[in-house]
Amino acid sequence: MAITQAMCTSFKRALLDGEMDFSSDTAQSYKIALYTSSASLDAATAAYTTSNEVSGTGYSAGGNTLSISTNPTTGGTTAFLSFATTTWTTATITAAGALIYQAGGSTPAVAVLDFGGDKTSTAGDFQITFPTADATNAIIRIA
Repeated sequence: MAITQAMCTSFKRALLDGEMDFSSDTAQSYKIALYTSSASLDAATAAYTTSNEVSGTGYSAGGNTLSISTNPTTGGTTAFLSFATTTWTTATITAAGALIYQAGGSTPAVAVLDFGGDKTSTAGDFQITFPTADATNAIIRIA
């Protein structure tokens, strides 16, 4: 089992089919769930799963709802967007990666994040800070 960082293949198709909308006025919402090192997540991940999702104080199944911090925009020939920092407060959890997915319906996957090893919080904040929102670094970008 492994977590491999990737933009999910099913997400790419959903974009072309017009099934994903990241505009600020959309009713769609996006979430981020945390996973243990036993999870198997990669580009082929098609939807949110509870298999090997973390559990612990301060964490609820399904993870946190994300807020879009940078609406879809472009820089050069790259389109991108980003999310605001998300925090699980007073959490006692260990996670090796995460899955961004669309809430509701079939909970389609967007992207897999690999933390490069276990990250732990003990009765403290577990925080995910997304990279700079630009054409080179944004968490979601299409070149």
